[in-house]
This record gives sequence, structure tokens and C-alpha cells, in this order.
Amino acid sequence: MPQALKRQVGVFGAVMMGLGSIVGTGVFVSLGLGADVAGSGVLLALVFAGALAACNGLSSAQLAAAHPVSGGTYEYGYRYLHPALGFTAGWMFLAAKSASAATAALGFAGYLIHLQPQWRDGFASLDVILALGAVAGLTIVVLAGLRRSSAVNIAIVSVTLLSLVAFVVAGLSALAEHAGDRLDLIASNSPGLFEATALMFVAYTGYGRIATLGEEITEPKRNIPKAIIVTLVVTVVLYVAVAAVAVAAVGAERFAELTITGFAPLEAIAREMTGGSTLAIIVFLGAITAMLGVLLNLILGLSRVALAMGRRGDLPAAFGKINRAGTTPTAAVILVAVIIAGLACLGSVKAAWSFSAFTVLIYYGLTNAAALRLPPEARLYPRVFSWIGLLGCLGLAWWVDWRYVLAGVALLAVGLIWHVLAQRVVRSEQ
Repeated sequence: MPQALKRQVGVFGAVMMGLGSIVGTGVFVSLGLGADVAGSGVLLALVFAGALAACNGLSSAQLAAAHPVSGGTYEYGYRYLHPALGFTAGWMFLAAKSASAATAALGFAGYLIHLQPQWRDGFASLDVILALGAVAGLTIVVLAGLRRSSAVNIAIVSVTLLSLVAFVVAGLSALAEHAGDRLDLIASNSPGLFEATALMFVAYTGYGRIATLGEEITEPKRNIPKAIIVTLVVTVVLYVAVAAVAVAAVGAERFAELTITGFAPLEAIAREMTGGSTLAIIVFLGAITAMLGVLLNLILGLSRVALAMGRRGDLPAAFGKINRAGTTPTAAVILVAVIIAGLACLGSVKAAWSFSAFTVLIYYGLTNAAALRLPPEARLYPRVFSWIGLLGCLGLAWWVDWRYVLAGVALLAVGLIWHVLAQRVVRSEQ
């Protein structure tokens, strides 16, 4: 029986980790992408995606309460479905979220350079250097244990949330003035609504990090479901409020244009709303901390999945061990940091969001399938929520751009081949 990690985080810390995982590129980038494909219908896409995320969240909550160990759906797939499906969840999570983490690191670097463009003079690869610095710094934080990581995360997320609240409050007058002509939800009947819903769904999926850290949360049967539900409610309200203000202030087309052609769409909207720089700077600082929060929580979540895979032999056994204090899977953290740093060295992780959309929909589809296999005594919520989550995930997966679907399927095939070979090695050593 492998040594277990210490339980050190309560409900508040778990909620803040969930928010730190969600409120990042989701609110600062993906809302504009949703507006690009669905216009003002992005508001409906947010509601639909939030409802689906809620169903998935209830599945994750009861699975984590019944089986509170590191690894999330990787472990649930092994326990309640089939080893190949458990591996599929872990493999897809590692692939998609490593790319997302590299994107967050590069986003942090890009925001810093955007703040001081002269820094780039003479440093063509400055964004990569800054991204690697962020990865290294936050890896040190994670290696110090979850308690310290949680404290740093709370500080980071607090700045991000305050900046977004300031943006919404400042935009209430624009919302009141233009709600009638710019928030036309009839536009949501366009074919882009389902694609936008798939993209918005990715913006919610950080709550799964709470389940991934299930081995380290106190009183898991009570605290994990509570933390996941609170995280989702706060996120849905925040996302809809930010999107409504942004669309009302400049219109859906302008919002999409600022996202695609600009670097910091919410900052630009803040400037247009107020005609000054104070709010823009506040939003800009919130974006910087948001990227750091996402990166920190992805290093945490990815390392716990790598720990679980090392324990089962899907990764070398060294990654399945934790330090003597029982606070950190040191080798797994370093592995994850190296992978993220390697991807960041590419200087760009294009289409990571659409690729993530497909892979996380498969991941949460498996979460719901596992929840359907829970015995009656372990079930906290009606099975209908898991059925809605499963069918919703599988349905939305095929609205993702086909190129990223093919890339995801190819990656899965490579992973399953690795799984077969790795398990043969494990059996030969037994």
C-alpha cells in the first residue's frame, strides 16, 4: 500500500484552488473566442456550459467523496470502469493540461512584456525566458507542499477576483445602457452556439482539480462536494457578469476582434469603458495573477495524476513516490515541470484551447460514466445528473473542430500502445 499524502486543505482552500484553476485563460481569453463563434449568444453558451459543468461537478464530487485519493478520473476509471478507460482519462488529462499550463506560462510572460514592451529590445526569446522563470518559481512553491501552495494560491486568486469585480462594477452603467441592443440572445440560434458551448465548457473545468487533490483535503466526504459546488456557482456568476459587461460595452463583434487581434481584450474594453488607465491597469494585473494561478494549480493537479499513474505502473515507479514528510510527490512534480517547460520553449502552443476542449470532454465523459457505476450506498445525487453529463460531453465533443478531434484520437492511440507495453513490464516484474 503506497504512503498517502497528508490532508492539509479545508473547504475554503479547496474552493480557492478550484477558482485558481478556472479563472484564468477562461475569462481573459475564451469569452472572446465564444463571442467570435456565437456573437452575444456566448451568454447562453456560458449558461449551457455551466449547467453541463454542474452535472459533471456532481459526478466528480460523489466519486471523490467515495474514493478520495490523488488522480481524479484516472483513479475512478480504474476502479469503476476498466483499466484502459482509467488510463485514457489520465493520459488525455496530462496531454491537454500540460499544453494549457505552457500556454498559461507564455500568457503570463506576454502580459508582462505587453506592460513594458521595451523589455523585448535585444531579447527575441524574452517571452520564453519569463515563462520558464514562472514555471521554475511555481514548481519550487509546489515542492514546498500543499499548505504553502494553498497560501500562495489564495493570494494570487484574491487579486484576480478583485480585478474582475472592479471590471463588472465599472461596467454596470454600460450594461444598463446597451443591454437592449447588444445583448440580443436570438443571435445564439446560430450554428456556432454548440461550438461556443464546447469552448465555454473548457473554461469551467478547473473544478476537477479539487477531485484530483482528493487525497489532501480534510473530511473529503463533506468538504469535496461542498467545495466543487461553491466553486461552480461562483464561477458561473462571475463569467456571465464579465461577459455581459464586455458585450454590452463594445458589442460581441468588437469583443471577438479584440480577443483575436489584440493581446488583452478585457484591458482594452476597460480603457474604452472608462476612458482612462486606472481600471485597465487593475484588470491587467488581474490577468497576470490569473495566469500564475492557473499555472500553479495545473502543476499541482498534473503532478497528482502523474503520482497516481506511477503508483499503478502507467509511469515509472519513481513517479509514484512521495517525500518523507508525506507532503509532496517530488519526482512527479519535477516531471510535470520539465514537460511544461519543454512545451513553453516552443514559444507558442497554438490551438491548445480547441484541443483541450475535445480532450477534457472525453475526460469528463469518463467521469460521468464512472459515477454511473457507483453503488447505491455511495451515491450522493440522482443518476440523471451523470447521464446528462455523459451525453452532454459526448455530444459536444463532436462540435469541436475536426482537426483537433483527429489529433486527440491519434494521441489516445499512442497512449494506449504505451499503456499496453507499460503493463506488460509491470506484470513481468511481479
